[in-house]
Amino acid sequence: MIVRMWEVRAVPDRFADLITWVCDSALPEIEVSPLHITSEVFSSTDQRVVVISKWRSQPLSLPEPPAGYAARPPHSWDFTEVDR
Repeated sequence: MIVRMWEVRAVPDRFADLITWVCDSALPEIEVSPLHITSEVFSSTDQRVVVISKWRSQPLSLPEPPAGYAARPPHSWDFTEVDR
């Protein structure tokens, strides 16, 4: 399993729009993949949105946020579970 963490900071006054876009547009695009297991969305007080998605293999990337929603380009990292 691969876990992808995707993070972006909203432009001031566009935080609610960014969350709505992530939940209503971006995630539905990737959740149809048979490789997708689950996704969770988190927000922070400093206007960041984080998506944690789990994949069987080969995670799909979220699309770029609409112009004017993000203060900078999103970042993403892939993780695999550590046997302990």
